[in-house]
Amino acid sequence: MKIYQLLPTLSFGDAVSNDTLALEKVIKKMGYKTEIFAESIDSRLPKGTAKFVEKLPKLNDKDIIIYHLSTGTKLNYKMGELRCRKLVIYHNITPPYFFEEYSIKSAQLCQSGLEGALYLSDKTDYCLAVSEYNKKDLINMGYKCPIDVLPILIPFDDYKKTPSAKVISKYSDGYTNILFTGRIAPNKKQEDVIRAFYNYKKFYNPKSRLILVGSHNGMERYYHRLKSYINALELEDVVFPGHIKFDEILAYYKVADVFLCQSEHEGFCVPLVEAMYFNVPIVAYDSSAIKGTLGNGGFVLKEKNPVETAGVIDRIVRDTSLREQIIKAQQERLRDFDNQVIEKQFREFLEKFVNG
Repeated sequence: MKIYQLLPTLSFGDAVSNDTLALEKVIKKMGYKTEIFAESIDSRLPKGTAKFVEKLPKLNDKDIIIYHLSTGTKLNYKMGELRCRKLVIYHNITPPYFFEEYSIKSAQLCQSGLEGALYLSDKTDYCLAVSEYNKKDLINMGYKCPIDVLPILIPFDDYKKTPSAKVISKYSDGYTNILFTGRIAPNKKQEDVIRAFYNYKKFYNPKSRLILVGSHNGMERYYHRLKSYINALELEDVVFPGHIKFDEILAYYKVADVFLCQSEHEGFCVPLVEAMYFNVPIVAYDSSAIKGTLGNGGFVLKEKNPVETAGVIDRIVRDTSLREQIIKAQQERLRDFDNQVIEKQFREFLEKFVNG
């Protein structure tokens, strides 16, 4: 018996790819023969990290494919045709309507992904959802197989690397830094982050800065609309670092005073866990998987009101006791995502499936 992981794209540094690579190490430690196969493989990854799907060997009914479901791809249909045992890890697929105004291609990709997920609903033997929100998604799509929840296995050791001294020096200037990290995309609702920051800067703290870390590749129209909105507000001190190196991402977390998330669709949201790791107090809108990932950590907003959000940010910045209380709760929640905890859960789930 062999266990292969399959996914559309193995990238350098994205959440799904990191999860795939981390799980491979666990599978190997469990003594199983395993490899990763993908349609596209990032050239920055070490040679031999993965093989192209075309090289997937012939499978038998004892072999297991672990498929990372997250987007539209022909692999969704290839999975249904494979003669083996099938385990799907569901990372969620963003609803197409978020992208319709900005990228027809992205909207179609998401629509294709949802159709593929529905296609697999009666062809999958077992599912691992990365959040309770995702588990409910699968149930709503008609999945009848057993479903367990397994959070993403996050490479925390990477966060111990040295952050960019240049970034830390530049932004350690007495300004209050409000941070959000994540792809510049309509579902992330960066415009709502900007709106809240505008009110914070205007009514509470003119010496403040908003840093929106994330690539806008493929979302240029949305990015330019954000820039136009900032200009219309005559708002200063909004920084778009763009596509940056990992040590720079670490540095932005180091200089952040508050992490502000207004996203309306997340299957898990790794940046929330990153903010917890760096002891940055989180203010987040209660949508999709956000509350599930935060647990009792962070300050969760039930409504989107930019004036109230600005007031919450100000209170957290000024009230040391509240800030420490939030960070303590986040540290407690962070323990649930410890690598040993998630590895143990994965081992138990996989052994149960292998022997089932």
